[in-house]
Amino acid sequence: MAASVRAGLLGLATWALSLQAGAFALEDVTAQAQALAAQPYVAPVSNLPDVFARMQFDDYQKMQPRRDQFEWAGQDTPFRLAFYHQGMQFNTPVRISEVVGDAVQEIPYDPARFDFGDLHFDREQTRNLGWAGFRVLYPINQPGKDDEIMSVLGASYFRVIGKGQIYGLSSRGLAIDTGLPVAEEFPRFREFWIRRPAPQDRQLTIYALMDSPRATGAYELTLTPGADSVLDVKARVFLRADPAKLGVAPLTSMFLFGPSQPSATYNYRPAIHDSNGLAIHAGNGEWIWRPLSNPQRVAVSSYATENPKGFGLLQRGREFSRFEDLKDRYDLRPSAWIEPQNDWGRGRVELIEIPTADETNDNIVAYWAPDARPAPGQPLQLDYRMHWTMNEPGIFGADPISWVKQTLRTTGERYQANLIRQSDGTLALLVDFEGPSLKALPPDAAVTAQVSASANVDVASSELQRNPATQGWRLTYRVHVKDPTQVSELRAALVLGDRVLTETWSYQLPPVIAPPSSQAGDVYLNRFKMVQQ
Repeated sequence: MAASVRAGLLGLATWALSLQAGAFALEDVTAQAQALAAQPYVAPVSNLPDVFARMQFDDYQKMQPRRDQFEWAGQDTPFRLAFYHQGMQFNTPVRISEVVGDAVQEIPYDPARFDFGDLHFDREQTRNLGWAGFRVLYPINQPGKDDEIMSVLGASYFRVIGKGQIYGLSSRGLAIDTGLPVAEEFPRFREFWIRRPAPQDRQLTIYALMDSPRATGAYELTLTPGADSVLDVKARVFLRADPAKLGVAPLTSMFLFGPSQPSATYNYRPAIHDSNGLAIHAGNGEWIWRPLSNPQRVAVSSYATENPKGFGLLQRGREFSRFEDLKDRYDLRPSAWIEPQNDWGRGRVELIEIPTADETNDNIVAYWAPDARPAPGQPLQLDYRMHWTMNEPGIFGADPISWVKQTLRTTGERYQANLIRQSDGTLALLVDFEGPSLKALPPDAAVTAQVSASANVDVASSELQRNPATQGWRLTYRVHVKDPTQVSELRAALVLGDRVLTETWSYQLPPVIAPPSSQAGDVYLNRFKMVQQ
C-alpha cells in the first residue's frame, strides 16, 4: 500500500474516532483535509443531465427554494436554511450535513424543496442530483421576516450582508495563481456541516472541507448577523504542491468607472462599482488607501508588510447621487474589512485589477499572500474576522486619523486674465481628506501635504486648501506623465509638523495602450464569471 494512501486512511480513521469521542468540531474537518492532501487529487465529475447543463441564467433563477420547505422552519431558532439547485456551471453536488449536539446527519437532496416555475423537464432527471450550495436566512431587517444574509455557491465563494444591505462583493476560501497568465485554480468547498443554533443563539457555525489539485482546507465560519454582519473565519490549509501564488482571505469585486476614472462613454450614472478602493492597515500602523482602476491590461500591485492589522475592499461614498441607479443600488452594497486574529507573519496584500467592458464581470481581487508556505502535511493556520459594513469610518475604530473621502480626476487648468479657465496640459487629481484629526484643527492650522511620484511623473504643482464644506482639506495634484504607456504611481498624506494626520493616498495611473491583441483579459473575466453567482 502506498505511503500516501496509508496516511490518508490513517487520517480518516482518526476523524472517525474523534466523532465517536465528542462533538463535531474544526479538528474533525482538519483531519479530513490533512488526509485528503496526502492522496492524489480526484476531480469532481458532472452529474448533470443536458437540460440542467445547458441552462441559461434566467432559467436557473426560476428554481427557487420553497419557503415552506426551509430547513429549521419548524425549529425554535431564528435561523433558516435554503438550498441552491444544481444547474449551469454548478455541475457537481456538495454534501451538506446538520450538526445537533454530538450527532451529525446528512441533509438529503429532495427536489420537493424547490419551485421549478415554468421549467419543463422530466422530473425523473432530478433523481441523482444534489445541492449546489445554500443560503442562510435571518430576520435582520424586521422581526418575523426571513431575510437572506449569506449565500454560499460556486467553488469556495460566499457573500454576506448586514441590515439594509444588498449583495455586492464576494469572498472565497482561497485563491491560487490569481492574476497570472495561466489558468487560475479555483478550490471548491465539497462538503459542509452546519450546526443547528439553539433558541437563544444569535450565531451560526458552518464547517467546510475544501479541495483542489494543489490544496485542501478545513474552515470554520461563524456568522453573527447585525447592522454590520460579522464572519469569523478559521482556515487550516494543506498544500499538495506549492503554487506560484497563494492568496488567503481573498475578496472579489467589480469596478467599472467612477470619478477617479470617468466613463469613456456617456452614462447617466456617475459611477458603477461594488468597491472603489483597497484599504490597508499595515503592521507598522500606516493606513493606506488605493483607489481602484479598470485598466486596459491585467495589473498587479503589492504592499509588503508584517502582521497586517487589516485590509479590505471598501465602498466609500454612499450617497445615492453618486450612483443614480435605482435598479442595482450600488449605494447599498457593503464593504468587506478583514482583521487578522492571529500571527500572519511576513507577506503582502496583493491587488489584481482586470480589464472589463461591463459591470457583469468581477474584475477586482485582493488577498493576503504569505511569504512562508507550510511544509507538506502541515497546516497554514490563519484566523480572521470579516466585517460586512456600510460604516466605513467605523473601520478606524478609536484611531483619530482622517481618510480619503474621494478622488477626482480631471484635466489641469489655470485662470486666464479674463477669468476663464483654460486647460494647462496637465493631468489633475483632486483628493478630499476628511475625518476627526482634520475636523479638530483650527482653521489656521499649518497643515502640509507630503507628496511623491514615480520616475515617470513630473509634479507640476500641488496645492492644499481647507474644504469648509466637509471640514476637511483638498489636495490638488497636477502632473505631467512622461510616457503614458508606462505605469505611474502617486502618493500623498497630510501632516502637521511631524504628526501624520491622514492615511496615505496611493494612486496608480495604468498605462495607456492600444486595444489588446491578446484575449488574456477576456480569459480572466470568463474564469471569474464561471464560478461567480
